[in-house]
Formats: sequence, C-alpha cells, structure tokens
Amino acid sequence: MKKKWIVIPSLLVLTVIGAYATMPVFRSFWGELRLRPKVVVDSAMRIEAVDTLVAKLNDHYIFPDKAKQIETVLRQRQNEGKYDGMTDGEQLAKQLTDDLNGVAQDLHMKVYFSPGLVPPDDAVGSPPASKAEWDQRSSFFMRMMARFSDLDVEEVDHLSPNIGYLKLSSFPPAFLVAEKYAAAMDKLADTDGLIVDLRENRGGGPQTVALLISYFVDQRTRLNDLWDRNTGITTQQWTEDKLDGKRYGNKKPVVILTGPGTMSAGEDFAYTMQALKRGTVIGERTWGGANPARPYRLGDHFFAVIPGRRIINPITLTNWEGVGVIPDVAATPDNALAAARDLLQRGRRGTAPLVAAGR
Repeated sequence: MKKKWIVIPSLLVLTVIGAYATMPVFRSFWGELRLRPKVVVDSAMRIEAVDTLVAKLNDHYIFPDKAKQIETVLRQRQNEGKYDGMTDGEQLAKQLTDDLNGVAQDLHMKVYFSPGLVPPDDAVGSPPASKAEWDQRSSFFMRMMARFSDLDVEEVDHLSPNIGYLKLSSFPPAFLVAEKYAAAMDKLADTDGLIVDLRENRGGGPQTVALLISYFVDQRTRLNDLWDRNTGITTQQWTEDKLDGKRYGNKKPVVILTGPGTMSAGEDFAYTMQALKRGTVIGERTWGGANPARPYRLGDHFFAVIPGRRIINPITLTNWEGVGVIPDVAATPDNALAAARDLLQRGRRGTAPLVAAGR
C-alpha cells in the first residue's frame, strides 16, 4: 500500500508538470513532495535513462531532425564514458539536460531525477478538464493546485482614477482562476487604460491565456494554433464568447510589462496581444520558451519533459521560441511601470498616440 501512495502523488504531479515545468512554484513543490531515500545510480540505470531518452526524443520531439542530432551527441558522450561513474541522480539529470540544450536550446526540455518511483507513461492521463474533476481525483492534488492558483493574481489596483493595474505571476488552469479574472476585470472596467504586469510571470496554460485575452476583444478572435507531433493534428485556439466579468473591449489601450522573468504562458499573452495589435509591450526581451511539453518516464527514477506540440501564430506564422517577445518600447524592468504610466497619461492628454487596436 505504501508503494502505491508514493506512485500516485507522483503521477498527479507529472500530469501537469509538462505544462508548468518551468515554474519555480511547481519545482519547489515537487521537491517537497519527494521522499528522499538514498538512490545510488548504477550502470544499468544510466544506460536505461540514455537509451529511453533517445527513443522518446525520436518518437515525440517536435523537431525530428534535432532529435537525431541530440541522439548523435548523447551516443558520443556515452561511448566516451562521460556518464560513467555518475552515481548521483541529480548530477546525471543535469548533465543530460546540458547535453540536450547544447543541441536544441529548447528551454522547456529537461531531464529530472526523482528519489521516488516515476510512473509509466500510460499512467499519466490528460489533466482534468473541470474543477469538479479535479476535486474527484485527489484532495492532495487540490492542495497543490490551490497553492499554485493562490499566487496568480497578485495585484488589482487603480494607479490613478483612469489607469488600471493587473499583476499576474502565472496562468493556472482556467477553471481555477475564472472567478478571479472576472472579479479583477469588473474592478478595472471603468479605467481608460490598463497595465498588465507580467515581469515575473512564470507561465502556465494556453487556455488560461485565451481566457484573459477574451476580455480585450469585442468579437470571437482566433489566437494561436497548436500542432501536435504525435497526432499530426493542428488545433486552433479562439477567445471565449461568454465571460463572467465585464469585457474591457477592443478600444481602450493596454500596455504589457515584460522582462527576462516573463516565461512560457506569460510570453504567450504578450506575444499574442502584440501580434493582434491589441497591446503595446514595454520592458525587456522575455525568456524565450514557447513549445508545450509533457513528461516521459526514462526509468524508475528519471523522467524527461519533452515538447511535443508547437505554437504557431496565424499572423506571424511562427512563435517566440529561442527569441523571446521583443518589446515595442525598450525599458529596464525597474523602469517599465513608470514608462507605461507615462505613455498612457500622454495618450490621454493627446501628446502621444493611444496604445490600442490598430496602432
């Protein structure tokens, strides 16, 4: 019975870790969950981890040519004995991650070590699609997600009577934050311009990004497409027609603050709003990780997060992977908020163009 207890929580974490793998809150929570028996990595475990990693990359990575290049490097390092003698799991996972990134430089791709047992791939189902489904799965899981979702909407305020401010640190599953978004947008609906602060946003899910963008358009709008290598199917993402809060609309200016701490889904929001010409991005270039990923088991104590889907913006025909979101107005993260306020205030006085759709 005890062994099942170890596996089931790990399974639940792995179900979502692909979407939120870059987020420190999940990494720290994963560390707290893990039982920490001493695991000595032997030769068989090292061989299994490398062999399975190569197979999973060739089967699932969105860029098959890069997967082959990575295989060449891993086999070369393996033949050279670079992994021999690595009995510490964290050390081996870090080395494999470094070797992956040396070829692909894909920020979402990483190898992890777990002292607890890693479940098989077929035990990791799709994330729950509703709050009721999450409640049914596990009270443990809900505690983890509550900790996550409590951190997302950090501040909702009026910086002046006419300028709103919304600070988001993450994009948790939409059904966990829909009420928060509705309350925030109700509070900000009377402002003439809005600043969305994503300078320390660690990412989340694209569906939640689509939900928030829905508040800033007046009609159903196509956002990004998701191409899945495993199925070959491209799925279009669209805004929501029905919202619980007041729609901010397509006319009032929106300014988005970014920096190196803007990651993954935070970049998705900034990039998509920028492509739609619905917002002006102020700050510094963002982190640069775009492609959604999921976990794959490499052995009893190793798993890899591998991107298997690619975001394609229908306007730019690409995404921000490896490049980041390039601001419309450059500013250091410390000065970005002041620059945004100044831009909106000058727009109201008619001394600067309003930052809005069709700019």
